[in-house]
Amino acid sequence: MNAGPTQISHQAADGTEEGQDNPTHATPSTDSPANTPTFGMSHRNNSPEYDPENQKDEDMNCCQIGITSAQSKVIAFHKEHTTWIWKSIAIVAFLLYVAYFGYAMHWQFGDEGSIRLLVGTIFGVFLIVMNLVWDSIKAPFEACGCLFSNTDVAIRMKILRWVMYVLCLVAMIAILVNEVAIPTPDNLISLAGLAAFIILCFISSTNPGKVDWHPVFWGLALQFFFAAIILRRQWGYDGFKWLGDRVTEFLAHTDVASKFVFDNTEAYVFAFAIMAVVTFFSAFISTMYYLGVMQAVVRVPGRFLSFCLGTTPAESLNAAANIFIGMAEAPLLIKPFLETMTVSELHAVMTGGFATIAGGLFGAYIGFGVPANHLLSASIMSAPAALAISKLMCPETEVTTASSHDYGKTMKGKERNLIEAASEGASTSISLIANIVVNLIAFLSLLSFVNATLNWFGDRVGVEGFTFELICSYLLYPVALFMGTQPSDCRRVAELVGVKTFTNEFIAYKSLQELLQNRQTFLNYTQNYGYEDKWYWDGQAAVLTQWNMTLKRGFMEERSEVISTYALCGFSNFGSMGILLGGLSALAPSRKKDLSSLVLRAMIAGNIACFTTACIAGLFYKEF
Repeated sequence: MNAGPTQISHQAADGTEEGQDNPTHATPSTDSPANTPTFGMSHRNNSPEYDPENQKDEDMNCCQIGITSAQSKVIAFHKEHTTWIWKSIAIVAFLLYVAYFGYAMHWQFGDEGSIRLLVGTIFGVFLIVMNLVWDSIKAPFEACGCLFSNTDVAIRMKILRWVMYVLCLVAMIAILVNEVAIPTPDNLISLAGLAAFIILCFISSTNPGKVDWHPVFWGLALQFFFAAIILRRQWGYDGFKWLGDRVTEFLAHTDVASKFVFDNTEAYVFAFAIMAVVTFFSAFISTMYYLGVMQAVVRVPGRFLSFCLGTTPAESLNAAANIFIGMAEAPLLIKPFLETMTVSELHAVMTGGFATIAGGLFGAYIGFGVPANHLLSASIMSAPAALAISKLMCPETEVTTASSHDYGKTMKGKERNLIEAASEGASTSISLIANIVVNLIAFLSLLSFVNATLNWFGDRVGVEGFTFELICSYLLYPVALFMGTQPSDCRRVAELVGVKTFTNEFIAYKSLQELLQNRQTFLNYTQNYGYEDKWYWDGQAAVLTQWNMTLKRGFMEERSEVISTYALCGFSNFGSMGILLGGLSALAPSRKKDLSSLVLRAMIAGNIACFTTACIAGLFYKEF
């Protein structure tokens, strides 16, 4: 097809105005790559300036002209009214859902499915309302502040803060007396351990004189009240157990894909039944991130943490994001702020990553038999704990550039559509799965070598069973005791903490799985078969005489298992230091020096945050 008359894109030498047809064809410039002839394509189609809307009528028939005209009008209308179009779609979708919800509640209410629909709807509406009307809620308070001088506002805020301190302390003391000291006084050892960890952090702080106790107090207070609800109230325990069961049910969808691809081979049990969960959850999170749902979800707890602890938006958002995603992915939400963050803020970001685990690994640990409700609550409780311990060990000494407007500047997904987002999430999980597998191979192999070497040295002097775990069980015994573990279980918990810190939490949870299974075997032996008196301890091992079975590592009380679950729920180990440092350095290259100087302290702070969470869990633990 011949090219039509060329339109001049600038004022011609003969005075022809822009946009007029030139009666003669322009001579293509040999210097312009856009005008270089291409085989199989006309000059017009090869030019980047070609626009179908400018195609001449004589090149099209009447049908094409009509469709092109209609298409142009639709596109123009969409560009002009984009906001209202999407608002209308959202309103219609909301009304349709309201109609569906009302009919569903009327049709069948009272079963588990209706409760799930009700809870999900309430949670969704809450997120929508909080993200839409937060600025409207905040405006009246800011307007009231404008009525007073800066001095008056400061005085009023100081009075309000002290009133809140007093009320909170009174409530905490009342709860401790009524819920802990009277019914379970032995649990108070966890409170002493919590105090010991705080004192240790204060002594080792980079600047003890600059510590702001406000975020420390409220971070621990949030943990306190949260644990009181979950571990001391039947409705709170049942509520989180229900949430944990729903998470387990959601992640179980990977079984369909795994069994279809790998059937029931032995490889399925670990490599695919557990690892496939990581792929599924990674793809799910990626799609939620692309749709903006994850940003909306994270923004609510982020604002809540910032309001309670007085922390900046970026570090609060990162702490909230760490509840759902890993330490390498969460900083992507706050990438615009990393380059200008203060040292204290960077330390808080790193501590938050070390103090929590990736949501994609929930399924793996649930597969080990770890209770889902405790994993979920541990991850949530560690968010304020990470900020509190971080601000204690590395207090703010600089002037931050953060503002309340930063909540609307979180990074969004760069994928072009939902399919690409899901595919990108699945592809991202490859590195995570590979990292898990190679770390398991490397650390288990190294641990086996170290134990063989230590055994050899022990044999030379007549000491049997001299292993790395044995060393940790004595070296970290005080840590386990401070967390409120029963003395008979302290060595086992100390061993788990040592394995988690010096290898990784995955191996530690795998080791915990053996102890969990041992206790179930023991309960089956004593309760179901009535052999309560037909067993004995042989060191750390439990010998079941009637079954001629020896539980080599023994078993722990349920309270010790719960404390271990909370203490291990974090990426705070030496192997993770390189992962986090590499990820943050790529996002903020100019801060690599600061990040390198902070990473070890942040890893220790992340560990202590997990320990404080375990202390509060041990303080409030009650068997239901």
